[in-house]
Amino acid sequence: MPDQLRMYTIKPGEMAAWLEEWGRLIAPLRRRHGFEIVGAWTTETDQFVWILRYAGPKTWEEADAAYYAAPERTTMEPDPARHIAKSEHWLMSPAGTGIPAPSGGGQGGGS
Repeated sequence: MPDQLRMYTIKPGEMAAWLEEWGRLIAPLRRRHGFEIVGAWTTETDQFVWILRYAGPKTWEEADAAYYAAPERTTMEPDPARHIAKSEHWLMSPAGTGIPAPSGGGQGGGS
């Protein structure tokens, strides 16, 4: 099941409006189209970062295209995307089990 990391730069002063519209419009519609929102975060520099997961019968590309073609998305007014200055996204795969676990238990002196 692929995950996608999405990172948006939100236009200055528009984060509150973006978050309200994303939570009210985008997130529920993504869920109705079979996507899971693994998490969503903001940064101090007008960044909105979220991770989407899709585990349905379609490919990622098919599911994503169906979401964007859905009447609920194409007729969304005003379009929440107007708040996005820059959009980046990457499909991700697990790195595998060869990644060492963190050590130190919160103690100082790590690398």
